[in-house]
Amino acid sequence: MSEIAASTVPASIGPQARRLVRVLAGLVNPAVKLAAGRRWMPVVGVLRHHGRRTGRAYATPVGMRPLGGGFVLPLTFGDHSAWYRNVLAAGGAAVTYRGATHRVVEPRVVGWSTAAPAFPRYERLQFRLIGIRQFLSVRRASEEVTA
Repeated sequence: MSEIAASTVPASIGPQARRLVRVLAGLVNPAVKLAAGRRWMPVVGVLRHHGRRTGRAYATPVGMRPLGGGFVLPLTFGDHSAWYRNVLAAGGAAVTYRGATHRVVEPRVVGWSTAAPAFPRYERLQFRLIGIRQFLSVRRASEEVTA
């Protein structure tokens, strides 16, 4: 498996673009959360994590797909996403995917060749077009947990 250290990922967007994305996410995420994680929604799940400094609970809609005994999540903004840093610091989180909530552990960054089999052709094409080459891989700690 091709593992990549997250710290070696260059920032793909500048600080102004990152601020714009943050504002847009604040507008779009509440609507996306209504569908994310539902049984009929295979593209977006809900990542439940806690702030690494504040301990505050977050529910973040994130693209994800099952792979092996866990899930892979595209690192759209490299190691700059707060959710990514929080999951890494905690050593795990919970994901709600297709109506079931799972505790996940052992977060690690993997490359394209490891994650690509989890995604359908149209998503793989999108990732290549926008330059996503890194993914967060997490392993299910147990089958299903109560929300």
